[in-house]
Amino acid sequence: MKHSYLKLYRPLSCVLITLLFMAHSAHWLEIPTLQRMENIVYDLRLRSTAPNTIDPRIVIVDIDEQSLAQEGRWPWRRDKLAYLVDMLFDYYQIKLLGFDVVFSEPDTSAGVELLEQLATGPLQNNTEFLSTLETMRPQLSYDQLFAKSLQNRPVVLAYFTSPIAEKTPEIGALPAPLAKAKEHPFSRLLANEKSYAANLPKLQTAATSAGFFNNPSVDEDGVYRRLPLLVEYRQQIYQALALALFRTLLDLPPVEFVTGSGYGNNDSQRLEALNIEGFHIPVDQSSTLLVPYRGRQGSFRYISATDVLNGVVPTDALKDKIVIVGTTAAGLLDLRATPVQHVYAGVEIHANILSGLLDQRIKSRPSYSLGIELLELAVICLAAIVILPRLPVFLSALIFGVWLVGGIAVNFYSWAVWDIDTALAAPITLLILLYGIQLFFGFFFESRRKKQLSNIFGQYIPPELVEQMSQSDEEFTLTGESRDMTVLFSDVRGFTTISEGMEPQELCELINGILTPVTRVIHESKGTIDKYIGDAIMAFWGAPLHNPQHASYAVQAGLNILQALSTIQQDFKAKGWPEIDIGIGINTGKMSVGNMGSQFRIAYTVMGDAVNLGSRLEGLTKQYGVKMIVSESTLQAAPEFTYRELDKVRVKGKHKPITIYEPLGVSTVISAEQLQLLDLLNQGLHRYRQQQWADAQDIFGQLAGQYPHDKLYAIYLERIAYYLESPPETDWDGAFTHTSK
Repeated sequence: MKHSYLKLYRPLSCVLITLLFMAHSAHWLEIPTLQRMENIVYDLRLRSTAPNTIDPRIVIVDIDEQSLAQEGRWPWRRDKLAYLVDMLFDYYQIKLLGFDVVFSEPDTSAGVELLEQLATGPLQNNTEFLSTLETMRPQLSYDQLFAKSLQNRPVVLAYFTSPIAEKTPEIGALPAPLAKAKEHPFSRLLANEKSYAANLPKLQTAATSAGFFNNPSVDEDGVYRRLPLLVEYRQQIYQALALALFRTLLDLPPVEFVTGSGYGNNDSQRLEALNIEGFHIPVDQSSTLLVPYRGRQGSFRYISATDVLNGVVPTDALKDKIVIVGTTAAGLLDLRATPVQHVYAGVEIHANILSGLLDQRIKSRPSYSLGIELLELAVICLAAIVILPRLPVFLSALIFGVWLVGGIAVNFYSWAVWDIDTALAAPITLLILLYGIQLFFGFFFESRRKKQLSNIFGQYIPPELVEQMSQSDEEFTLTGESRDMTVLFSDVRGFTTISEGMEPQELCELINGILTPVTRVIHESKGTIDKYIGDAIMAFWGAPLHNPQHASYAVQAGLNILQALSTIQQDFKAKGWPEIDIGIGINTGKMSVGNMGSQFRIAYTVMGDAVNLGSRLEGLTKQYGVKMIVSESTLQAAPEFTYRELDKVRVKGKHKPITIYEPLGVSTVISAEQLQLLDLLNQGLHRYRQQQWADAQDIFGQLAGQYPHDKLYAIYLERIAYYLESPPETDWDGAFTHTSK
């Protein structure tokens, strides 16, 4: 039966789906559902392996609701911020200070502009006013006071950039760039910003450094999973706030840009990592770093800004700490969605990055990870095409489960131990999909195939063989082909005489009583029923399913039929029917098998000289007084049985002689007495073929005396007597020629 389209559709569908997944992994094609799944898996891994401990080195001074209630609405006057800075450094003796806020506009709350207008207007001649204004000017210049508090202290300010030139005006002063973009080819892959909003020039000049706090790499679902450490603006490279804090803590060492590995001639154009004074920071080609969240919000100590201003915080809570000033007040809009918590303070994101940099606890996606992911997808596809279809359902399900659990375990291990982030959703989803395809084809198409096989071969072979055929990859066809096979003919002896005295209905019951158990034995031995010819049965082994042990199955079937004969005879005797006997002929050889017949009627059958010989052997059983005869080719193909050699004969229509045998049973159950008898018979046959008539006559006479009902010995005694009177030709080959079928 042709079902090549099934073999084509299954691998083709697997390959097409795998190519889609590969295109997604290589970022040639975006599959939103798959990306969402990957994000979910990433978040799950992150939450399950987060330390969930508090980092005591970093403290967040929080402009919270309490501070706004105590100190007034934001923005606060710069003199208050100057006082906050002085308290942190002079009283609490902190190590480093960072601001997660921008001071891009001047503080005019002191009214200096109004006083200047009065000094140049109505009160320009008031000497006392002008003198007092000149004296108070330093105290009223809050920006100057704030700038003075920043000078000569490790303070890092913040600013933000935008990829859209119209979104924000270019206000304030940027810090010194980290490097020139034109000197580093990898910069073309960095986020290219078009505008910025930075701090007042006097503040930026007074501060040690500054970094951007916006995130150009927010995922599609708005979750902060990664953040770039570098951006490019007007051919200059600038650093992120967390990186600026980290470098300031290390006294601003230079940054070594590590470019990729495994990209051939483009190595220098892809960023892999940053090396800073012995610290290795893995990033991707756009300098994006996976945020190393320690856990939910609260992984760092929060201290209300108003408590610092009022000096109520114990000094040891801040001494030698890294302090980041930020806000958790909802009205100041610095709350973000993160993998560990949906509402998360933005300032703590920077604290997590700084903590991860200090601990070297940064997950990475090396340049070779894409190659590994593509190879993993290809291996899954190959396994689904080559391995799974060839396995039983239970074993394939077991292997699928092992692959699934093993893939997840290896992925989590590489994340937790090697700090490597590799795709998990794509290979796991592909594995499930391809396994589902195998189940789909296996259930629906193979069921269809089984039905077709049953319709075609069910009338010839047992259901168990149809089931085996449906699970095989072998092509089954009704067209003619030549195979090595074994054929069996079984016939009821004297059936014509038996049938003459029986009514038609009773005769039908008798035939069914014979053919049913014999057919059952053939089916149990994996044989194919060719046809019923009245009281005779023709069966064969080796088709439609290839069976290298076809001869052994056929011989065993013949022996089992003879065992079943005794049961049949007992049943017939109980019904008052005549006793029956059976003759069986078996031959092995090259045969033509397939659908043969005419346009009016066709049947799946075997033909050829080997088939005809099998029929001749069945006919010879009556002449030799045995119930089963096999050819020498069958003996050679089924050596596990013990045989009694009967004769060397030429059957009708054949010139070349063959040796025929009677199977006695499996060699392991043959008794020593039977073996001695066979040895004696073989001696007699040898003497007979050597024309040593007297010796042969003595041996066969001895055998006939012991077994007077065995017709074989009488046959040879009769032939010897004949040859003693009329010796054969000098070139006699010991074969006897049968002239009838």
